[in-house]
Amino acid sequence: MLALLAVLGITLFVGFSALGVWQVQRRAWKLNLIDRVTQRIQATPVATPAPALWPQVDAARYEYLAVRLQGHWLPHKTVLTQATTALGAGYWVLTPLQQADGTQVLVNRGFVPQAQRTQWLPTDTPTTAAAWVTVDGLLRMSEPGGGFLRRNDPAQQRWHSRDVAAIAQAQQLAQAAPFFVDAGMPVLQGGASVELPPAMQGVWPRPGLTVVQFSNSHLVYALTWFGLALMVAGSALLVARYERRLRAAALHHPAHDQQP
Repeated sequence: MLALLAVLGITLFVGFSALGVWQVQRRAWKLNLIDRVTQRIQATPVATPAPALWPQVDAARYEYLAVRLQGHWLPHKTVLTQATTALGAGYWVLTPLQQADGTQVLVNRGFVPQAQRTQWLPTDTPTTAAAWVTVDGLLRMSEPGGGFLRRNDPAQQRWHSRDVAAIAQAQQLAQAAPFFVDAGMPVLQGGASVELPPAMQGVWPRPGLTVVQFSNSHLVYALTWFGLALMVAGSALLVARYERRLRAAALHHPAHDQQP
C-alpha cells in the first residue's frame, strides 16, 4: 500500500511540476509575442507581401503587421460582416482594393452601426471608383468558417466572420490576397487597443477599432501547478512522519505484537 502511495505521489509531483514549468515557458513565449506585435503595430507601415510570398504569410510572422497599400476601391464588391465592438453591434465594411498589379486586397474599412447597413450595401452596377487611394492599416489573417454557432452564408450574403477565401469566391475576386487589412492604426494603452481620439469619432466607417490584446495568465497557472506539487510533497512528508512514528511505537512496545 505504501509503495502504491509513493508511486502515486511521485507521479503527481512530477506531473504538476512539469505543468508548472510548461506554463513558465508559455509565459515567456506570450511576453515575446506581445513585444513583437507591439513593435509591428508601432513600426512604420510597409508594403503588403507580394503575391510570391502569399503562401508563406502566417500569423506568427505577419499578424498585426503595419502595412500600406495603394489602389482603387471596388465598391460594388463590398460585403458587410457582423461585428460587435465597443460602439455596439453593427457591421464591418469590407471592400476590395484593386492594386496596380491586378491583385486585390480585402480591406476592412471600419465599423458602421446597424442603422447604416443599407447605405453601405453594394449596388448592382459594377462601378469602379477611379480615385487612387492610400490605406494604412494592420495585416490580419482570414477568419474561416463563421462566428460562434453561426456559419457564413455566401449565397444570402450573410457573413459572420471575415473569411477571405469565401468572400473572394463569392465576389469573384480572381487574384485576392489570402489576408485582409484592418484600415486605421489603433491607439495603444497599456498593451491594449482603445478607441480612436475624438477627432475621428464622427467618421463612418469607423477605422482603427482593431482589438489588440492578449490574455496572459500563465504566471497564475504556473503558481497553481507548483503549489499543487508542493502540496503533494507536503502530504508525502506527513505520511512518512506518521509511518515513522508508528514503527517507533512498535519497537518500544513489542509485547503488543505477541500472543498471550
